[in-house]
Amino acid sequence: MARSAPNVCVFAPAPILTVVIERGTGDAGELHIHPGGQGFWVARMLAHLGASPTLVTPLGGETGDVFGHLISDHGVDVRIVEVAEPTGAYVHDRRGGEREEWWQATLTPLGRHEVDDLYTATLAAALEAGVCVITGTHRQDAVLPEGTFTRLTADLRANDVAVLVDLQGEYLRETLAGGVHTVKVSEDELVEDGWAESAKNDAVLAGIERLIEEGATDVVVSRAEGGALAKLDGRLLRASGPEMTPIDPSGAGDSMTAALAFARATGRAPEETLKLAVAAGAMNVTRHGLGSGDAEAIERLAVNVEVEEIEVSSR
Repeated sequence: MARSAPNVCVFAPAPILTVVIERGTGDAGELHIHPGGQGFWVARMLAHLGASPTLVTPLGGETGDVFGHLISDHGVDVRIVEVAEPTGAYVHDRRGGEREEWWQATLTPLGRHEVDDLYTATLAAALEAGVCVITGTHRQDAVLPEGTFTRLTADLRANDVAVLVDLQGEYLRETLAGGVHTVKVSEDELVEDGWAESAKNDAVLAGIERLIEEGATDVVVSRAEGGALAKLDGRLLRASGPEMTPIDPSGAGDSMTAALAFARATGRAPEETLKLAVAAGAMNVTRHGLGSGDAEAIERLAVNVEVEEIEVSSR
């Protein structure tokens, strides 16, 4: 009998409608309109990997209407909390090969009742799933009251929900105060937020220990072409990823986060968890779509990811 797809809740407080101009056959290029934002990209990769993701997100205005309509094509169950302010959006031009931002909406804080509704919807979906990924906002716009992330993580953990976060700055510190099972963070973010003094191995490993001291159980640090360093189930691990030709590095971290959540939901061992995460991130950079990929290809690529345990004396 086929196994049912594992359910994973994704908390997405700041969805984004993305408008991107790509190269086309003519000089004008091609216009692409898609749902976006960190939470959606994580949820979409979860769907590609074979999970049944539930995205809990606020939507409002014309941009929210378009976002809600488009998301139905991506295999993601969405629980919409209707809000007064329009959903965020941006316009990027990629005809030159790199992303050039033309315009981006400023996100506004959610109202008190909107926050309550979003919180309740997230608790319900996360309790049903047993695994919840908490994502942040584009450019750290403050859409939620201070302390919301702490309260949410604490309530989820108190009810036996495995909490994974891909955050930085104050949002990360808030979730750590509530207690987190897995923190996924990039090497650059680790240094930028002061957890590590530099990107050298010893400094990154020390940063991992600081995150654990502050409330994380497991930590995975992505290192772009350098693979990843992690502490999973008390073991320090180093992963060396396959070399891939990048088309767009954006979204690789979100793909890794999705893979970590999928591995948690399916009970994978630490080595297999890290292999899957690194493979998902590597596969994503070969594609134009953020948080996209093929499960079979990712699983095959994971075989080529080398994972070794780091002895404390060999740092």
